[in-house]
Amino acid sequence: MTQEHPFAQYVRILGKGPNLSRPLSFDEAHAAALMVAEGGVEPVQLGAFLCLLRVKTETPAEIAGMTKAFRTTLSAPDGGADIDWAAYAGKTRQPPWFLLAALTLARHGIAVFMHGAEGHTAGRVYASQALAALGVPTCRGAGEAARELERSRFAYATLETLSPRLQAIMDLKPLLGLRSPLHTVGRLLNPCGAPFAISAVTHPPYLEVHQKAAELLGQQRLATFKGEGGEVERRPEKPCEVLFLADGRPGREDWPALLTGSRPRPEGIDLTLFKAVWTGAHEDAAIAATVTGTIAVALKYCGRAASIADAEDLARAMWRDRWQEPFTGGVALK
Repeated sequence: MTQEHPFAQYVRILGKGPNLSRPLSFDEAHAAALMVAEGGVEPVQLGAFLCLLRVKTETPAEIAGMTKAFRTTLSAPDGGADIDWAAYAGKTRQPPWFLLAALTLARHGIAVFMHGAEGHTAGRVYASQALAALGVPTCRGAGEAARELERSRFAYATLETLSPRLQAIMDLKPLLGLRSPLHTVGRLLNPCGAPFAISAVTHPPYLEVHQKAAELLGQQRLATFKGEGGEVERRPEKPCEVLFLADGRPGREDWPALLTGSRPRPEGIDLTLFKAVWTGAHEDAAIAATVTGTIAVALKYCGRAASIADAEDLARAMWRDRWQEPFTGGVALK
């Protein structure tokens, strides 16, 4: 009789049928993901595991357990960031204005470590491509990221650099035909252990998954909301519900719209315009509201502003004075 593979128990827990299957506990998800991270499972087991998780929808405990496991695979700076910023979705309809929010915070001395997907999907622009248009490098190792955080208070690294194993599993999407639950894990990695983490979702039901998983992981400060295109970017013409952690305690808060009516939604991404907005050569009220609205969310929940109104006022001032900040390093720009 062939001996059962040790990973089979986790597939069985998830797939034993409508009456006998159940979610994994935190410890079970952690143990299973450690085996995956260490390459201790067969490809057929990994495919079954990911699809079973996806079909039933992953729980906060499962996400938290898997995140803890994949953190052991990371090659990242040890500390040095005030904000952990997840950027995995890419943009299709307009430039990634959220990057200008992150860079503005950096120019005012708030250290931002951003991580995301390398991205090869046609018609989609990822962070590394847009940052390159501004002359901001993509870091290719922990040492380079640490130097950039020290020099300019901003560093961006791809998941492929931080955890090749996790990136390889996420790259299975074309084979499986399904988004992997490990996409959520990527957003919660917080590679530098920053005290505040910010992320966004495309589908609102995942907001509580992010919030509760981060709480289980001991994250003290967090903000997550439904962002434009799944990125951490406010839609200024719409109200915004933010789920957060403050000193480890969960809460939610509704932010009012910043614009009345609808804003123009151009099709296609013009990185020349993107750069012109950053340098101040082009001004647009709706774009400015997008950027400052995003900055304000980060300021409020990282503890730099006491109220929504204070956060929005400070965000507008920071955007206006982004080239006159007291921090002497600043973000490089070609």
